[in-house]
Amino acid sequence: MIVALLGCLLLLQAQLWTQDGGLRHMWQLRASVDAQIDENETLQTRNAALEADVDDLKSGLDALEERARSELGMIREGEVFYQVAEP
Repeated sequence: MIVALLGCLLLLQAQLWTQDGGLRHMWQLRASVDAQIDENETLQTRNAALEADVDDLKSGLDALEERARSELGMIREGEVFYQVAEP
């Protein structure tokens, strides 16, 4: 009887550690969830920065002017553009 119970215990332990619903699978799922949480936090931070940038562009002309100057090389009427080239 004791041998049969030990055999059942060993069989149940093997299933607990090796099959899809076992502990190894649970650890893999937890690692996957943690990775997804980290990625979501990164994306939320990026989205907040982009949303703030969009709000600045919609509400004020300063951000729009800054973008026009830096990205498009535009200048205001009456300004003189000087380009300094290093030898």
